Parts: sequence; structure tokens; C-alpha cells
Amino acid sequence: MSAASSKAAPAKAAAAKDDGKGEASAAPDASAGPLVDRKAIKAHMIAGFVFFFAGLFAGMLYALQFSRLYPFPGVELLSPGRVRMLHTQSVAYGFLLNLFMACMHWIIPRLTGRPVLSKKLSWIVFWAWQATIAAVGVTILMGYGQAIEWGETPTFLDPVIILGAALMIANFATPIIKAAKGKKLYVTLWYFSAMMIWLPLTYAMGNFVPQYFVPGAGGAAITGLYIHDLVGLTITPLGWGMMYYFVPIILKKPIWSHTMSLVGFWGLAFFYPLNGVHHFFFSPIPMYAQYGAVMSTIAVELVVVTVIANFFMTMRGSGGALKSSLPMRFFFTGMVLYGITCLQCAFQTTLTFQKVIHFSDWVVGHAHLVMFGVFGSWCIGAVVLLWPKVTGRAWWSHKLNAWNYWLTTIGIVVMFLDLLVAGMVQGYLWQNLSPWEQSLVSSMPFWHLRSISGIAIVSGQMLMAYNMWMTARQPAEAGAPARAEKAEAMGAAVGAS
Repeated sequence: MSAASSKAAPAKAAAAKDDGKGEASAAPDASAGPLVDRKAIKAHMIAGFVFFFAGLFAGMLYALQFSRLYPFPGVELLSPGRVRMLHTQSVAYGFLLNLFMACMHWIIPRLTGRPVLSKKLSWIVFWAWQATIAAVGVTILMGYGQAIEWGETPTFLDPVIILGAALMIANFATPIIKAAKGKKLYVTLWYFSAMMIWLPLTYAMGNFVPQYFVPGAGGAAITGLYIHDLVGLTITPLGWGMMYYFVPIILKKPIWSHTMSLVGFWGLAFFYPLNGVHHFFFSPIPMYAQYGAVMSTIAVELVVVTVIANFFMTMRGSGGALKSSLPMRFFFTGMVLYGITCLQCAFQTTLTFQKVIHFSDWVVGHAHLVMFGVFGSWCIGAVVLLWPKVTGRAWWSHKLNAWNYWLTTIGIVVMFLDLLVAGMVQGYLWQNLSPWEQSLVSSMPFWHLRSISGIAIVSGQMLMAYNMWMTARQPAEAGAPARAEKAEAMGAAVGAS
């Protein structure tokens, strides 16, 4: 893949204003129908927000127990431990992966010039995925959760999830494989392809190996690898790939450095798989593994610098887009927070920092900033960009989207800073052997503020969902869907030439 090829795709797409006329290298299926299945994208976005609200309200409910306001004391089905697992599972698999699949349905056909393998398979995957995630939520509340962090999915549902992932991969990988024959691929497709290889391996490793094959401290180490690899080898390549597509499209310019994008890709592949052991510092796991986790984590932070630098250098001279494009503002905010959380990670994964922050709310704040402040912001920005395109209607209210941006951004930043300070207070109290009760009393003001910041986040997303609903209810512009489909078919033919 040459530097020229990395710039050609976004450049053509920019010239076509993302109407489907760019980025298509071949179009054997263009005459068979529209290149992009807008209904499937719309369905994934709606489902993503349904699970997002399930996760948000579960998180708010869990936070209330720390303020001694839990509304369901003694109710086993809604015990805080089960609600916490519902929170993480709904956000990771229901919200983020649904929206990432929506983006892949939009991006992959445009970058390959081919539709996904089968529209029917797209809908099978969609309904199977929603049914499985709903079943996960119900069974977790019933007490069947697995004792693995981020792998709380009941064991009897794990094979179903792997099968669903395999069908999803077949649907998305087919046009990429066809386009790769005799053609150099844009870097976004590199990231998406790697994710499709890593996802089933990571999920199987974390959900089966510790429980059935490697018990004890060795199983804990594998669990740590799973926790981090799920983020680094599934969520991260999807997020990075999405950024490398949407940012050049919005700015109407190619990415700044193709070489740097490849450094980020190979750095992620080589260094990230070893990171997860840093969740188990000062444990019975051999020290060479713990030191290796420190070194690989710091190496990954250097790799991340290439992605951040590439983003901001691409933005150079285009600062006005932050004012004119709300999606770009979400992407920019997510990248700033990404830099902060990765800098934080480089320090907190040292043995010195771990002595203070281990098991404290510092870690909780870090996780929220990564999953929601970074990848959540990018996914919401993608929805702001694509929802009018898949519905054929302009946004009902730009002010509501702006309110969502500010409420969400302020809420997550306040939550992060609040939990960061809370974690340090807790850590130093524990280190000084203060009574456990003292750490609880000292944490109460921080926990109250966390709930308030959570209310801001939930309020912002409610405005977003209402705006999506009102937008979809508006009368469509006459002939808009037909013109969009025709543009995609013509665009594929133009790309082929």
C-alpha cells in the first residue's frame, strides 16, 4: 500500500462530498442495488442507543448506592453487583459494537466499491446480536454472570456470541477480500481486517481459557490480557479505522502521513497484546511478566502518539471545522481525551503509581474516560454525521445536538477528574493504614459529584435520542432515497474507472 493510495481514497471522497461517488475501486455489484444498506445502519444505530440507555441507567442506579440512595435494597434481581455487570455489558457490546457495525456498513462498501456479502445475512446478524445481548442482560440479573471482568456473559451464551461474531466477520470481510485482489487497501480496512481476526480469538481466550484450562494465578493473568485486548484489539482498531476514514472526509483533505498510520497499526499489533498483565501488579504472577507489561504499555503509549499526531497534523489549517462541523468537534474532543487517558495510562501502569491507585476509583475514572469519553464520543460523532444520510432528512434541531455535546463532554470530564482525585484520596488513606471507614467517609463527596455528572451525561443522550426520533419523523425530501441510491451505483462505476 503506497502513500498515494492512502491519499487517493479520502481525496476522491472529499471531491464527491461523501455521496458515494468516491473510494470505490471496483463495482461488480453496483447494478444489483444500492451500495450501502441504509436500513441496516439505521437499525444498528437505534439498537445501539436502546442498549446505551440500558447501560446508562444501570450505571446511574449503581452509583446511587454510594450515596446511600439505592432504590431497590434487598431486591436480588437488582442487586448492585448484577446491575454493574449489566452496565458494562450494555455499553461495550450493546452500544459501542452496534454503532461500530453501523459505521462498518457505511465505510466498507465505500472503500471497496462492493456491498457486504449478503443483506439477508446483515439482518440475521442484527437480530441475533440484539437477542443475544438482551439475553445476556436478563441472565446476568438472574445471577448467571461469569466471574470474569468484561466477560460476565454466562458461559452457555458465549458460543452463541462467537457464532454471531463469525457471521458478522464473514459479511464484512468478503468485500474486503475481493477488493484486496490486485489492489492496495486504505489503512482503515487494515484496522477493520485485523479486528476481525482478533475479536473471536480474544473473546474465546477470555471466556473459556481461565475457567476451564488455566485456573489460579495463570488464569488471572489471562483474564487481565482479555480485559485489555478486548479494548485494544477490538474497540481500538475500530475507532482508529473510523477516524482515518471520517476525518479526511469532513476536512476534504488526505491524512497527513500514511507511513505514520502504518506505524500505529503495526505498533498496536505487536505491543498491545501484552498489556493486560498490568491489572495484576503485586500479585503471584511472575515479576518478569509484570515488568513486561510495564514496558509494553509504555511502548503502546508511544505508538498512540503517532495516531494523535496524525490526527492533529491532518487538522492543521482546518480549525474552523470545529465550529462548522459538530461531528468533527466530537472527534476532536475524543482525540484530546485519548491523549490524556493514554498519558495517564503510561504513568499509572508503573509499580510506583500502582502502590497508590490500585483498586481505587482512579481506575474507574480512567475506564470511563476511555470507553465513553474517547470511543463513545467518536461513535456519537459518527451518528451525528450519518443519521441525516441514512434517514434522508436534515437534523430536526442542531441546538439539541450542541446541548448534547456540552452536557456529555462536561459530564465525562467532571466525572473523570472527580474519580481521579477520589482515587488518590483513597489510595493514600489505605497506604497510611487509616481505618477503612475513614476512606468511605472521605469518598462520599466525590461519589455525590459522580452521580451529578452522570445525570448530565444521561440528559445529553436523552436530548440526542429525542432529536433522532424527531428527525426521522420529518417528511423526507422528495426523491432523496432514489437519488442517493443512484449516486452510489454511479459512484462505484466512477471509482472502477
